[in-house]
Amino acid sequence: MFDTLLFSVLIIAIAVLLLCVRIIFQKGGTFKSQHIHDNEHLRKKGIHCVIDQDKEARKAGKAY
Repeated sequence: MFDTLLFSVLIIAIAVLLLCVRIIFQKGGTFKSQHIHDNEHLRKKGIHCVIDQDKEARKAGKAY
């Protein structure tokens, strides 16, 4: 039981450390934004946030 708990905590600690590599080792490092409107590739494809798509549909008079 204790071995399983220790192993689980170790795996979680390694995962958190790997997620924070950019923050820890890069001067002024930050997490990249996960918002759709901040992703240049998705903007080029015309993919928007669901809230923006809803606003556009309401202006156009479309009901989904």
